Amino acid sequence: QVQLVESGGGLVQAGDSLRLSCAASGRIFSSYPMGWFRQSPGKEREFVAAISGSGATTSYADSVKGRFTISRDNAINTLYLQMIRLKPEDTAIYYCAVSRLMGPLSPEPKLYGYWGQGAQVTVSS
Repeated sequence: QVQLVESGGGLVQAGDSLRLSCAASGRIFSSYPMGWFRQSPGKEREFVAAISGSGATTSYADSVKGRFTISRDNAINTLYLQMIRLKPEDTAIYYCAVSRLMGPLSPEPKLYGYWGQGAQVTVSS
């Protein structure tokens, strides 16, 4: 069974930086793509970034491209999301997830089978 635990969320000001971590248990960590998603009140969960099992390939939502960086350390089963130049519209609960498939990176939440409990990120203006 795979368990995911996010950490690193918090309250920051616009323009600040923050790094989220996602600690994973389970032997599939290094085999499958993983992703970060976020959800704001009243909105659907949206794709933020994804990374291949090896870490060689990444994908980003247009809204975060150039500001967010996804990475992973398979040696310690940890996924990261480095966020810089944060904006108030980045305020959301951020979730890490493991893809159901070993294929191309996908922005579709339904293709991810395991989810963390979420970490709140609040960016004040």
